[in-house]
Amino acid sequence: MVKSILSILLAGLLLLGAALFEGVYVKEQFGGFGKEVAALICKAEEGNAQKADAEAVYASWEERRDKLHIWIPHNDIMRIDDYLAESIRGFEEEDDTRALEMLEIVLRLTETLPSTYLVSLPNLF
Repeated sequence: MVKSILSILLAGLLLLGAALFEGVYVKEQFGGFGKEVAALICKAEEGNAQKADAEAVYASWEERRDKLHIWIPHNDIMRIDDYLAESIRGFEEEDDTRALEMLEIVLRLTETLPSTYLVSLPNLF
């Protein structure tokens, strides 16, 4: 009986630890990527951003994306992929307004998505 209770407590602690690690890791990855997107937005607002800048941000996202597939659903990843591709297309067609709109959506996603994977009461129930 004591072994069963200890096993249950240990399993619960392991699950809690994994959930906390997931939340911190996802928040860290999106925080770093959000800074890169914010820098690109500033550059675009100044009129200095080019397609190569957007492609560099996308390349950074691809590196993070491969690791984030473990922790978050593919739908969230695909939304960011789509908006980044649209922003690259906007810079390619010299439509900075459209590119900036897409980047602002990506920035908002980097701010909101990590909170959906944190251990909190709204996420548990």
